[in-house]
Amino acid sequence: MPSSKPTNSNPPTGDPGVPAPGESPELIWLRPERTGRGPRPAHSRSSIAAAAIVIADTEGLDAVSMRRVAAALGAGTMSLYNYVPKKEHLLDLMLDAVAGEYDYSGLAPTGDCRADLRRLAHEQLAALRRHPWVPALVIARPGLGPNALRYTDHFLAVTEPSGLDGAARLEALALLNGFVCQYAQYERTAAAGAKWQAELAGYLGRAAASGEFPHLAAAFANPGPPAGDPDAVFDRSLDRVITAALAPVGRV
Repeated sequence: MPSSKPTNSNPPTGDPGVPAPGESPELIWLRPERTGRGPRPAHSRSSIAAAAIVIADTEGLDAVSMRRVAAALGAGTMSLYNYVPKKEHLLDLMLDAVAGEYDYSGLAPTGDCRADLRRLAHEQLAALRRHPWVPALVIARPGLGPNALRYTDHFLAVTEPSGLDGAARLEALALLNGFVCQYAQYERTAAAGAKWQAELAGYLGRAAASGEFPHLAAAFANPGPPAGDPDAVFDRSLDRVITAALAPVGRV
């Protein structure tokens, strides 16, 4: 979500969202992809973002650089800056390209907010599982490109029958997005640290048995459903988050 904090303590007069004449916009979405002058460009923002995503998927986000992307495209590094002025813009393009993968054909609003949000959350989780670098980047640099705006508009349509006002539904969007991102990040961490997970389980078991933490011991004595299928764990947690997200303030 975009920040609500001002970016300039002395903003220029006029619309603060419109760059002053001659000023280069900070947002990549406010910059034209091409000026219309000269020969047809050899690359595009979408092709550059796609090449960067392949690198991030196979080697991690830290491996992404303008030099690596240029090499993957068979282009000169400096030439890419004609399309993407800086790396932060490249990250924005990558995130929005992933948001563009959502398949809305089976996600049309049905009037059942809970069911629609479950389907939407599973679509999001599938994208995050395909691109495990996304959750950390979303937290560090959230953005709203064209595909993210489409997702936001769809979310607002899905939650319209809830009776919540627009501001509350945008807060619900942030809550659900944060949950899905954190769950995907947890899955990745757990898969990479099986030994750590085993040691943590043993450590918690000994703590519960020590008598120093009676409420923890009670929770361990009644653990509820087994963890089992990760999707089942996700669904149980998701239902709780949806209940909270759709409840009017003070009635959770």
